[in-house]
Amino acid sequence: MRFGLLLLGLIAVAAPAHAEQRLAYVTMVLQAFAAKVECPGTDVAYQDLVQRAQEMQLPDGTTEQVRKAIAYMHTGGKMGERGDEELMTEVAMATRSTDLDQKRIGMAAWCEAQKTKLAGFIRTRN
Repeated sequence: MRFGLLLLGLIAVAAPAHAEQRLAYVTMVLQAFAAKVECPGTDVAYQDLVQRAQEMQLPDGTTEQVRKAIAYMHTGGKMGERGDEELMTEVAMATRSTDLDQKRIGMAAWCEAQKTKLAGFIRTRN
């Protein structure tokens, strides 16, 4: 009985940590793609995002699910695929925080900040 309670407690503690970790990853992916769209001469290092997801021990396919959910939300459903409710909520939160950052410091400063913040995940397009 004690083992069952201990296991249940560990699961309860791990679930929010995993959700927080995925939200951070969703935000990173969204910002990388936003930099590609908003910052001239910037491209996404997709394989590096996949590797980062693996390092964070996120499930296989997370990067593609996140990419599709972002595309779905930002094109009004014309591209990508709708993710589950939790993922779509995370994309919405990441979008809001990114939009606020862009407005607060301005697009040019935001783009410059992303070069450092997302080093390895975005690169200069040749």
